[in-house]
Parts: sequence; structure tokens; C-alpha cells
Amino acid sequence: MKTLKDFKVKNKRVLVRCDFNVPLDEKGNIEDDFRIKQSIPTIEYLVKNRAKVILISHLGRLEKVKREGLEVKSYSLRPVALRLEKLLGRRIEFLEDCIEERIEKRTKEMKQGEILLLENLRFYKGEKENDSKFAKELAKLGDIYINNAFGVCHRAHASIAGLPKYLPSGGGFLLEKEVKVLSSVLENPWRPLVAIIGGVKLESKAKLLKELLEKADHLLIGGKIANTVLIVKGIIVARPWPSEKVVEEIKKLNLTSTKLHLPLDAMASPDRTGKIYIRQSAPAKVRKDEELLDIGPETIKIFSEIIKEAKMIVWAGPLGYFEQPPFDKGSREIAEAIARNHKAYKIVGGGDTLFALSKFGLRDKFDHISTGGGAMLSFLSGEELPGLKALEPR
Repeated sequence: MKTLKDFKVKNKRVLVRCDFNVPLDEKGNIEDDFRIKQSIPTIEYLVKNRAKVILISHLGRLEKVKREGLEVKSYSLRPVALRLEKLLGRRIEFLEDCIEERIEKRTKEMKQGEILLLENLRFYKGEKENDSKFAKELAKLGDIYINNAFGVCHRAHASIAGLPKYLPSGGGFLLEKEVKVLSSVLENPWRPLVAIIGGVKLESKAKLLKELLEKADHLLIGGKIANTVLIVKGIIVARPWPSEKVVEEIKKLNLTSTKLHLPLDAMASPDRTGKIYIRQSAPAKVRKDEELLDIGPETIKIFSEIIKEAKMIVWAGPLGYFEQPPFDKGSREIAEAIARNHKAYKIVGGGDTLFALSKFGLRDKFDHISTGGGAMLSFLSGEELPGLKALEPR
């Protein structure tokens, strides 16, 4: 695919698809501006090279707005414009729409170096439906399209997969970096390569587990995903059997591989707050009324020894119920073990994992923080991402 530096952007309207899908508190304040900061090098390059910059993005899930009875305005990108102004130290003009005639007129009146931010793309049904009419309306706003939103490249939405059909297109600096780093994991990793996979939903990570079991030197599994695998292996008994689809995916894995490492012990409790009691248990000896809420000290020790020898580490998904102490101990100690390995190139992705690292104060210890949870998982699983496919030369 072409990248930003392949284009002559001087005096051109450059339509940049960003990922400004940032977490907001109840009052609509931005809680974490990491994704906004990651867009800055691309924006600054365009301004420096005298482009006319039009930024577009989504924010939130509009189905959640309907379900919870929230006002659509609570998902406006206006707070992003204000934060971006502070970070860039220059004016950002916010427009409360993205496809009206007045928006197109304004883009044609722009001067070199000006920056516009348009309103939330998902306020229009055509965005998620990848409606060609909506994509064509967006295309009227620019002369060049740059995708800098790796985090949504696994979505076949109008601003991701549709727009490149109608404008000269390429990837921004952030997207280019994501593809380069994640490709190195699949094609030319530093070895030993250690992959750590946790979290809740095995359905979203089944293909990833299979791919990493083939590519990595060690695959460490924790969280509810590990519990599900242990149920299918017959080690944890008297538990609801996973869906047929999940069982089929697990059976595709080489469960006898010496590269696969599952928890040898876990912290069990009948209560997610841990107030009744917490005990260390082998997975096979967990009681019917208990949940396994974190990896245990023996597992932490073994995982840490493997991590110590790694040259490249990929981590996606917490290893326990990290939101509730003391069940955050496993994720915390594994994060610290990764941070102590100064010789390894460290890659992390996924919203929950990044939240955990922020909580532990360890986010800056990682070499590459992927802005895309689902996109990173899809890429590492070997799946075709619509957003990247759309940027391939035709």
C-alpha cells in the first residue's frame, strides 16, 4: 500500500481517518487521550507540508446510546477537538456534521495548514453499513484519503473500506507503524518469541491461539480463556460445557504441545470480591461453588521464568479478574516480569490490558502499544483486514 510520504500534499485537501474512539467519563470528559496523541505525527507532517487537513473519526457505539437511553450528543467529537487543540498548540475548527453541502463548501475554502474535525461518523447509518452513497459524500471533502485508524481496520465501514474506492489513498504514520511491528511477529520475530493471551472471550481469540501456537516459542494462557481450555481438556469438571463452536476451535489446537502453558494453580473464591475467602487451588481441585479468578503463585513463577528469556513478547488480555484486588496480582506480576526484561521487544494490545497497565503504572515500559485491540487480534490471526485490503493498489 502507499503511505503518507508517497503523496504530494501541498495545497491538497487531505481526508484523514483517525481513531479518536477514546473513553469518556459520565460527564463527557476524556479519560485517556492515548489514541489522540498517536495521531499527532501524521497531522503535524501534513500541516508542515502545507496540506489542508480534514479529520474524521467515530466515537462510541451508537447501539449503546439507544440501549441505555443516552443522548446522541454525549458522543460528539467536540471534546476531542478541544483536547487536540491543547496537544497541537493550534486551532482546530470543529464542524457539527460531516456530509452536508456547507461542509464541502468549507473544505473548498480552507487555507494551507488549517485543520477541521468533523462530527462523529457513526451518527450516520451509512458508516457502519458501508453505504457507497455515504462514502461518496465523504469523498467530496478531500483530494487524498489517508487511513490512520488501524484500530478499526477490521471493520468494513464506509470511512474504512468504502472511501479508498473514490480517492487516491494510503496509510498514515500510525497505521504504517502498526503493520510493520505486527508483521514482524508473524514473519521475522526475535526469538524466543513469547505470546501471552488472557481475557474472557475465547471466540474472539481462537484463531489467534492457533496461529501463535505455531509461530511462538511459548504460548502462555490465562484468564477465563484458560479456564475454558481446561474444561475442554477435562481438568476442570462440573462446569457448564462451552458452546459447540468453542469446543471445535479448542480441539483444533495441539493441546499436548510443549509450547502451550496453562495455569498449574489459581486463586479460587466463591465471591468475586474475595470477602468470603480466597484460596490457592489446582484447577482440577476447584470446588463447584468457586470461580478461578486469577493465576496462582506457581503459575506466576513459571510464566515469569519463561518471560525472562524472551527476546520478543506479545501480550493481549489480562490473566485474571484484575478489576478487583487481590485478583489483579497475576496480571500485575506478569506485567512487572515483562518490564524487567530489558532485552525483549515488548508489544501489547487490547483495551483491558492497556487499562490494567495504566492502573499498574507500567504502560511506558512497553515498546509498542497497539491502538487496535480487535484489529491487532485479527491481524495476528492471519485474517484479511478490510481497511488494509482497501489500500492495496488496484
